[in-house]
Amino acid sequence: MDDEEILGYVTAYLKKKGFKQTEKVFQEEFQQNKSSSSSSTLLEPDIANHLLAFSQLENGPARYHNGYSRLRTWTYSSLDLYRHELLRVLYPVFIHCFMDLVAKGHIQEARNFFNTFREDHELMHLRDIQKLEGVLSPTHLKEMEFAHSLRQSKFNIKICEYSYELLLQHLHSTQSTTILGIVNEHINFQVTSGQPSLISDDPEAVTLIGSSQEAANQTNQKEIHWGLLEDSLEERLEKAGALLSDSEKGDGETKEGENDESKKRSIEVGKQGASVKKIKKDKGGSATGKTAKPEVNTVSAAPRVKPELPLPTIPTEVEHSILEDLRNRVQLSNVALPSVSFYTFINTHNGLSCSSISHDGSLVAGGFSDSSLKVWDMAKLGQQPSNSLSQGDNDTAQNEQVLGKSGGKRQYTLFQGHSGPVYAASFCPVGDFLLSSSADSTVRLWSTKLNANLVCYKGHNYPVWDVQFSPMGHYFASCSHDRTARVWSMDRIHPLRIMAGHLSDVDCVQWHANCNYIATGSSDKTVRLWDVQSGECVRVFVGHRGMVLSLSMSPDGRYMASGDEDGTIMMWDLSSGRCVTPLVGHTSCVWSLAFSSEGSILASGSADCTVKLWDVNTSTKVSRIEEKNGNTNRLRSLKTLPTKSTPVNALRFSRRNLLFAAGALVKNV
Repeated sequence: MDDEEILGYVTAYLKKKGFKQTEKVFQEEFQQNKSSSSSSTLLEPDIANHLLAFSQLENGPARYHNGYSRLRTWTYSSLDLYRHELLRVLYPVFIHCFMDLVAKGHIQEARNFFNTFREDHELMHLRDIQKLEGVLSPTHLKEMEFAHSLRQSKFNIKICEYSYELLLQHLHSTQSTTILGIVNEHINFQVTSGQPSLISDDPEAVTLIGSSQEAANQTNQKEIHWGLLEDSLEERLEKAGALLSDSEKGDGETKEGENDESKKRSIEVGKQGASVKKIKKDKGGSATGKTAKPEVNTVSAAPRVKPELPLPTIPTEVEHSILEDLRNRVQLSNVALPSVSFYTFINTHNGLSCSSISHDGSLVAGGFSDSSLKVWDMAKLGQQPSNSLSQGDNDTAQNEQVLGKSGGKRQYTLFQGHSGPVYAASFCPVGDFLLSSSADSTVRLWSTKLNANLVCYKGHNYPVWDVQFSPMGHYFASCSHDRTARVWSMDRIHPLRIMAGHLSDVDCVQWHANCNYIATGSSDKTVRLWDVQSGECVRVFVGHRGMVLSLSMSPDGRYMASGDEDGTIMMWDLSSGRCVTPLVGHTSCVWSLAFSSEGSILASGSADCTVKLWDVNTSTKVSRIEEKNGNTNRLRSLKTLPTKSTPVNALRFSRRNLLFAAGALVKNV
């Protein structure tokens, strides 16, 4: 065995173990010894043979099974005080042992290892296990997006100092160099002082981070202005000061153009009138406006910021309508829950892809897998309407399309133009417009007054999963399978900004209350906050264990809620970038989230056929003493509203705090 072969074996061994500094010193000494005539050999033959034999032993597939098995046995036999923290290490070690075996071509050994230990992790990481089950060759590791992201990223694990020392002592005492190498390469420990946490369901206990944790931390150090816009309608109304008196004046009046909604509003006032009277009675207020002040206390506490984008002017009649709704807003709390109006789609034959509700609940839109978009006018429902058909780029539709099976006209407006399933729809808050996004990679703008397609926006390269109007209208944001989110304006056919940074599909998008930021949720299990003006990412929220499917911003702009495919809801503080609390209760995907108008209630709609109401105030105000003692009640659900057999895919609070919800009836859920 010559010196070059010895150098190769030793260098490979040191590189594999991550001893970069040792490898560098060794190569330097080798070059010096080689140039020196006095040294005939670098190493003794027996040492070289020992290294060669050790290297061959280390390359055997059995070392992964044995190393993980020893670590698993030791972890489960640890003291109860430290066991739940040490168990967090098993999952990343398990998946990287499996992927290392596949990468080295030991396919059969990898399958045996996977099937032997998969039950340990199915409870917490079932969806990830199901995805990894499809990895059957080294090529799959490169081609499968999920597996590739796991190989390139690190796991961030929270663990106390003593648990960390116990783990290192075990790995060194058992000489588990294979497991030690995986831990060193793929796990980033966040070591905390003191006793281990008693909360075993901490959302930040095991999180998947990018290859550079420092970059994520640096991103979250950026300054953001989460307050509300200056001179907003809420601020004007607060300064005016006569909320209650105006409200009482408006009780007996009906504005022009509101005749169609009079029945709906009377029902809303009837259901919620008792709570309003109770508030007045408890506070002993007269008609002076004192009772209405708490409605805007949450909003007024938020700082005021200037808009970074030139915002459109709200039409006078729309402004008056919004002010009227704000004057008549019902104050909600944990003892005064909202009334709910639920719209159920029937006979959709599993074709409904999305639904959306206008801000006053008068219009309901449904997007379908046959590329159609249908809009129902609640005021005309049950009457004999003069139905209309609207086309997009072509006029090939026949009149028969608006006829029902019995020959009667259908009670909806049909919008046609997309060439693929419609995945999202969004009503403009200040105008008669409707946006829709589709699998055909386009976003379309429709006029609900003209019943026509106005613009087709092309920019994404793949299906567009979500589209949302800004709170002020005119601007809107979209997100796609191409891993980007884009900001548009109604008067331009090209995007104004492109937000790129997610590692996988961007599944949902949401505007901040002040229109200066947008949030995006992704299949990479993270949520990002973007500055609309600069297009930069200013926050990265890590903690979800499944793809993020829904987002909602609090009215004061300080908090954000996100829901994932596992049924977990996270409440985030935008200023710090940290999770305030997880809200656990749903048993399936959380498809929709909505904050009440004053921000005291969060509503969540899920595929488990329920709407849940959460107390935001107590969820965001947990004392540090309670957190340290582990006595926090993380399930802060005020009420669960089950449907008969209808998964909930759309939620919206009206400006008067009536909760609208929608979903399609499914016979076998």
